[in-house]
Amino acid sequence: MNQLSGAEALVRLLDLHGVEVIFGLCGDTSLPFYDALHRLDHGMRHVLTRDERSAGYMADVYARISGKVGVCEGPSGGGATYILPGVVEANESSIAVLAITTDIAVSSHGKFALTELDQEALFRPLTKWNKVIESSDALPRSVRAAFRQMSSGRPGAVHLGLPFDVQKNPVDAEEIWGDASQGRFPALRTAPAPDQVEAAAEALTSAERPVIVCGGGPVIAGARAEVTALAERLGAVVATSISGQGAILDDHPLALGVVGSNGGAEETRAVLDEADLVLLVGCRAGSVTTERWRHPAAGKQRILHIDAEPTVIGANYPTEVGLAADAKLALAALLAAVDGKLGETRRPAERARSAVAEAKSAKFARFNALADSLDRPIRPERVVRELSELLPDDAIVVADPGTPCPYFSSYFELKHPDARMISNRAHGALGYSLPGVLGAYYARPSAKCVAVMGDGSFGFNAGEMETLARTGAPITLVVFSNSVYGWIKAGQHSGFGQRYFSVDFSQTDHARVAEAFGLKAWRVEDPAELRGALAAAIEHGGPSLVDVVSQPLHEAAAPVTEWIA
Repeated sequence: MNQLSGAEALVRLLDLHGVEVIFGLCGDTSLPFYDALHRLDHGMRHVLTRDERSAGYMADVYARISGKVGVCEGPSGGGATYILPGVVEANESSIAVLAITTDIAVSSHGKFALTELDQEALFRPLTKWNKVIESSDALPRSVRAAFRQMSSGRPGAVHLGLPFDVQKNPVDAEEIWGDASQGRFPALRTAPAPDQVEAAAEALTSAERPVIVCGGGPVIAGARAEVTALAERLGAVVATSISGQGAILDDHPLALGVVGSNGGAEETRAVLDEADLVLLVGCRAGSVTTERWRHPAAGKQRILHIDAEPTVIGANYPTEVGLAADAKLALAALLAAVDGKLGETRRPAERARSAVAEAKSAKFARFNALADSLDRPIRPERVVRELSELLPDDAIVVADPGTPCPYFSSYFELKHPDARMISNRAHGALGYSLPGVLGAYYARPSAKCVAVMGDGSFGFNAGEMETLARTGAPITLVVFSNSVYGWIKAGQHSGFGQRYFSVDFSQTDHARVAEAFGLKAWRVEDPAELRGALAAAIEHGGPSLVDVVSQPLHEAAAPVTEWIA
């Protein structure tokens, strides 16, 4: 029979599933795989990263922007442990990421071989599905199973362990086939039960002040048109979680913006509190979005819930009707049922539009007063407004936790169908945006991609600036520089009597560091010079960085209602 090595078979299978980019880092157990990537003719590009964690974050953001499975890889031992943060973030965010870690030979198990560890046990609690492939015969069906698992149902991250000898052993060429449709997600979408659709439509049409709260589900499902049409038909306000930004464009008169303790505001919360019925769509109703399950209020507001993961429904709220289904299919079915009940009747939207307009007017009036300030250190509001005005409408912003997340989720509006604001909300680890933005670039190289981070986050993955310089990607990095782990200091300020402990660090000139890596860089201390520096960085044809000496969070008026959520 015609045979390939296991490594060659893996390359062919990835290609057949439509993989275009692999982010990863070399290691000795990966040599057969790398050799196969080098020798074989395929359509994939490999991006060498400087850290396996970075590879995971790049694959995560690439998948969010492209709608295609993100692929990251790393070697055995430490490589497998380093890639974990990116894998668990993607999995908990319902993002389809395939993590491949090579491993010592199966024949070396139990012999104290260098880098030996139980990879399957390591990845089990952090992935939707995972398998260490212990024979080359099992490789093709294991790869196909991985793609089915991560792209169908609730998407998530999967892991494949690839021992050294499995990479070298033979695979029957007739087993090399794959379904390219499962290289995109969500695949094999599930429609809702008709009786539940009917019950949800009945509830919605009986409500006088419905509010739709969108999590990341409708964004992943590509359901913006369905969200917007249902809101317009019902005269319903649409609010979002941070991950749900983009479920409706922010310039729509029914779009309230982000709610919750991170990025929400008193005004947006008040609109949610006025609802007599709340429809959660692809939203886990976690502690941040609901301000620790107080908004909406359990038992005081009727709750409907749509989610691709059945176990999410009813986990935190008594739920009148639950639809376990893909967000796009569920919303389309729900819209048709609502149309059938309302007929020619148009639900009045004036009250909802007025409530949204008043809330946003008050919120942005407060924001603009602070953004106008010429105070030093520079206020974060000024950075957000300058970027909002300077960036193209279809720009992609990747925001780290800490200073960037609440400000950009609250005030950076998405008004173009291709615009995105992405932040890692599942676990909120620092160091996400700097590598992640390269994943955005490879997903959509025509878009202007910007990463915003605090200087705490900068220190986690600064080495990836070499990757940016090597690729020449025209990415702009913006650093809020205030020499502190700001979120934690703000928590100590608000909840622990201003007893600051082990949160401050030395000031770094991040622009000079960036220049040493080969980036064009600016350092800004005067707010009057901020716009010029940002404009020059955005227009620069290669990677650039702007280091902004900025107000720390514990002194700022950040849109955060609770620092410990």
